Parts: sequence; C-alpha cells; structure tokens
Amino acid sequence: MVQVDGGGAENPPRVGPLDAAGRKRLDGDIWQMAWPVMLSLLLTNAVELIDVAMVGRLGRNSVAAVGYSTQYNHLLYTLLLSVGIGCVALMSRAIGARDRRRARSAFAGSVMVGLVLAVLGVGAVWVMPRQLLALLNAEVAVIDLSVPYFRLVISANLLVAISVMFESAFRAEKNMRAPMFVAFVTLVIKTLLNLLLMFGLFGMPRLELVGAGIATLLSYTVAFGLYVALARRYWDEGRGLGLGALFERGSETIGDVLRVSLPTILERLVMNVAIIAYFAILSGYGTAAIAAYTIGVRLLAFSWIPGTGFGAAAATLVGQALGARDAAGARRAGWRSVAFALGSMAVLGLICVLSREELARIFTSDEGIIEHLLIFMFMLAIAQPFMGVHFTLGGALRGAGAPANPLVAATVGNWVFRVPLAVLFAYVLEWPVIWVWAALIGDHVVRAIWLTSAFHFGRWSRRLGASLGAG
Repeated sequence: MVQVDGGGAENPPRVGPLDAAGRKRLDGDIWQMAWPVMLSLLLTNAVELIDVAMVGRLGRNSVAAVGYSTQYNHLLYTLLLSVGIGCVALMSRAIGARDRRRARSAFAGSVMVGLVLAVLGVGAVWVMPRQLLALLNAEVAVIDLSVPYFRLVISANLLVAISVMFESAFRAEKNMRAPMFVAFVTLVIKTLLNLLLMFGLFGMPRLELVGAGIATLLSYTVAFGLYVALARRYWDEGRGLGLGALFERGSETIGDVLRVSLPTILERLVMNVAIIAYFAILSGYGTAAIAAYTIGVRLLAFSWIPGTGFGAAAATLVGQALGARDAAGARRAGWRSVAFALGSMAVLGLICVLSREELARIFTSDEGIIEHLLIFMFMLAIAQPFMGVHFTLGGALRGAGAPANPLVAATVGNWVFRVPLAVLFAYVLEWPVIWVWAALIGDHVVRAIWLTSAFHFGRWSRRLGASLGAG
C-alpha cells in the first residue's frame, strides 16, 4: 500500500508514477466501475429520449409541456441523487474500513433523508402545479396540457427516493451490474407502456401525454420492486429491509448523511434553480426554443455519459482508497478517471457537431424547432470536454467527502456566468437566441477550472486521512 501523504494546499502530495502493471490494474478498476454505470445511464437516457421522441409525435405543445414539467422533476430527482452521492461516500469509506454495520446504517439514513425530500417535493407539486409552471412563463394552453402529466411523473419520485439509495449502495460495493439490469428492465417496460397508453395500441385507450405519465409511474414501480428483490438476494442483511429496521439503523447515521449530503443538495439546488431561471429566459424566444432545449438536452445527454460514469467510478475508488488510508491512490484514481472522461467526451462532442442535423430530424419534423436545435447542439457540444472534467472531478471530491468545492464551482459557474450572461443577451442587448445558448459554455469552463484546482491543491487528502486514522 502506498504511504499516505499530507496533501495540504502548500505541499501537494508527490505521487510517484505507477509501473506498467500498477497502471493496468488501476485502469482496469476504473473501467470495471465505469462501464456498467455508463451503460445504466445509457439505458436511463434512452428512456427519456424515446419518451420525448414519442411525445414529439403529439405536437409542439406536448413537447413543451414535457420540458416545463421536467425542470421541476429534475430538480427533485437531482436532490435525491445528492443524497445518493452522500450514501456512496459514506458507504464506500465504511466498506474500505471493513465496517459493514456502519455501511448498512449509512444506507438506512440515506433512505430516511431521501423520503423526506420526496414527500416535500411531491406535495408541493400536487398543491400548486399551475403556479409552479407559470413561474417558467409557460403559456396557458401548455399549462393546461402539463398539469396531469406533471403530477404523475413527480409522484414517481416517492419510489425513486428509495431506488436511488439502493442504486448508490450497490455502487458503493462495486456492484455496478445490478443498477444496469434495473435500468434495462425499466427501459423495456417504459417503452412498451408508452406505446400502449400514449397511442392506444392493441385496444388500449389513447391517453397521449397522460399515458406517458402513467407509464413513467408504473415503470418506476417495477424498478423499485426489482431493487428490493436484488437486495434480498445479494446482501447478507437483505431480509432486514423492513421500515422498522431501516429507521432503527438510520437514526445512527442520519446526522452523517445530512452533513455529507447537504453541500451536494445545495449544489443541486443552485444548479437547478439556475437552469429553471435559464429556462424561463428561453421562454421569451417562443415554444420552438423550449421544445429544442427539451429535445437537445436529452439527445446530448448521451455524449456526457462518460463524464458521469467516470465520476461515479472516481467517487467510489477515491472513497475506498481514503477508507484504507491511501491518499496517494485516491489521487491517482481521480486523475486517471479525468483522462478517460476528457478523451471520450471530446470525441463524442465532435460526433454530435458533425451529425447534429441528421439527429435532430429523427426527433422532429418541425422546421422551427430544428433551426433552434442545430444551434443549441453546436453550443453544448463545444462544452463537452469541460463537462467531462468537472463531472469527473466533482465525483472524486464528493467521494473524498469534500463536496463544498463542487458547490462553490456550481454557484460561480451558474450565477456569475450562465444566468447573468443570458439575462444580458436576452433582455439588455436583445440579441438572438444563439447568444443565450452560448452563455452555458462559460458555466462549464469555469467549473472545470475550479475543480481542477481544488483537486490538485486541496487539503481533502490530509484532512480525511487524519480523521480516518483517528477513527
């Protein structure tokens, strides 16, 4: 094992080069962790992309309705993911220290926190859906179309809250295939239910957008059931998953879950409120711009899957290395993951630029939407390499239990660059929408620079090494 180095800001650890065998082992660990995550994300994004492709056949207003509803749904979902990230950090360090009981308690505490967030979010949408959609400057006709769908998809988060923690727990244990299997089944179920309920195939009623909402709720119900079944099969304590046992164990670690998750929750709030503000600014350019954003984000989400996958791998490997008091190994895992993410996302960004028109026409025949979509895809493709860097290093720092840096980076990137620039271009200078699309590039560049500096010069390895040693 490599000796733990200090890693302070004044004296960053000097990590010697690995020999060929050591580098091969590290690369193998990273890929072993990353590829199932990437495949899971590929399947998850495919669900959303197929969804919007089918909705696109219902017309521009239906696509816009999904876009508006998605802003709040993603806000709640990313808050739940924030708790899941904390779950990975706590569980991976406990597993690295061979403390299985502590790992299970961290899982239970994460479930409790996630459920509270889900209940609050779902309750808010059921009470005032129209008011929330109106905040985004949605047209009345779009709001009328959105409300039933909005309530259905947001309700699924009551199940997603627990499923995310199961997924995080499996990843903390380096079991990436269970989430991949669940994602595949969810894709199949969601697609079949969409066909049946949206378009009324095989004698089913044609429910259109409401059918898409019901399909979402039912598919996540299946995913939840699968996670429970897999946990009972693979975990030694899997049969102790009753609510009583969860609350008893969770009470031991709920404070740790909140401490580790809160910065990431705040980060996601900062990001998603900024995205909602950005979305409201886009509304001034018409429904076509909103529809283009809705399609484009889902389409290009495929190209940033590597950054998310390598970020998940870095979070687990860095956390387990620190749990084993190997700070130098944690740094190696982080930087090597960045190299993989940067290369793969740069290539995917180039592919998106070269084939954006062909991709756009797969999902819509509306020339107004296509015109906006081509510009948006080009701008977001430029940001791909920078996204790869900050996605991966953000994961590494969260796995190290230092989530404040991603929080600060997200705050600066979104609220000093993205939103103010969009306001300047749209309302002050009254420039075309291309400038509003361009504003998001500055956000990703700033975050990449900030997190690179934080991972290289930060004190995280010395601080956590000391605390683990004391424990």
